[in-house]
Amino acid sequence: MDIAITKSPTAATRSKPADADLGFGQILTDHMFLMDYSTSRGWHSPRIEPYHDLTLDPVAIVLHYNQQVFEGLKAYHLPDGGIGLFRPDKNVERMNASTERMVMPSFDAEVFLAAVKELVVLDRYWLPTSEGTAIYIRPTMIATEAALGVQPSETYLFFIVLSPVGPYYKEGFNPTRIFVSDEYIRAARGGVGNAKTSGNYGPTLYVSEEAKERGYTQVLWLDAVERKYVEEVGTSNIFFVIDDELVTPSLSGSILSGVTRDSVMQVARSWDIEVTERRVSMEEVAEGCRSGKISEAFATGTAAVVSPIGEIGYMGEDIPVGEGETGPLARRLYDEIVGIQYGYKDDPFGWRVQIA
Repeated sequence: MDIAITKSPTAATRSKPADADLGFGQILTDHMFLMDYSTSRGWHSPRIEPYHDLTLDPVAIVLHYNQQVFEGLKAYHLPDGGIGLFRPDKNVERMNASTERMVMPSFDAEVFLAAVKELVVLDRYWLPTSEGTAIYIRPTMIATEAALGVQPSETYLFFIVLSPVGPYYKEGFNPTRIFVSDEYIRAARGGVGNAKTSGNYGPTLYVSEEAKERGYTQVLWLDAVERKYVEEVGTSNIFFVIDDELVTPSLSGSILSGVTRDSVMQVARSWDIEVTERRVSMEEVAEGCRSGKISEAFATGTAAVVSPIGEIGYMGEDIPVGEGETGPLARRLYDEIVGIQYGYKDDPFGWRVQIA
């Protein structure tokens, strides 16, 4: 792919924060990738430009009818000074599943990877080097046609922006406290809960803020019909260690298929740990934590990788998970996946992609 590149005249001149001071998504790099689509021309005009504002018509379809999808992946500093990605093919696969659900054009995997590579290498000045830090990559597609009718757009913009990041949670790898919402829902089967689209996230903000005011880190969402079965925690998938079995809710159509979720299951199975995908009721979780049958719980996602859960707030009761500390399996999985991502552990699965 021939990408036109316009370099920023001030590229790599801004001062960078120390790795230890990096938050999440607060700093953007010098450049961005853009590409346009129309029904008459297909995808065209791939380019990298200095980071800038977008210009949209006030009645652009994305602003009114949520024709938008996005992804999230990271670039890592490798021991040889190179740059690695982690399973980017899965992000393209999921993005295309999201675009299909939102009636948007699909995206070629080779074009996606070429765009990410060119942009990350160009802005490698911003790549932090400490473990737990990375460049977060946010590919996004939006509908740009100016029309007030409820219809799929005939034009789209695909763009990628980069942000140097540290740990997603202020707790780092320490256990978090999560709040179970049995009043509000995140998604329903038949909706778009399994698509990575912005409409899934706006409705969660109200409960998330309420949970934070109560001292919790994230919200554990239940199913929309019975308000009984566990689905996701915050923006992540969730796992429980029940006796000697690793259990996660099955993908029901309202749960996002996480890349880290799949990675955790594959790694655990390679260690001969029994992994089960099934419905998990909140009552089973509560009773399992009280009895000790559930020894660990943790969330998984690109941002935090593995995030242990120490306490669950449910029906007015704060229920400890295990001893309320980080469990051994969560720690082992975190160390293994992070080691693969940062290049200091063998990669038997072929997940690490070096781009520089």
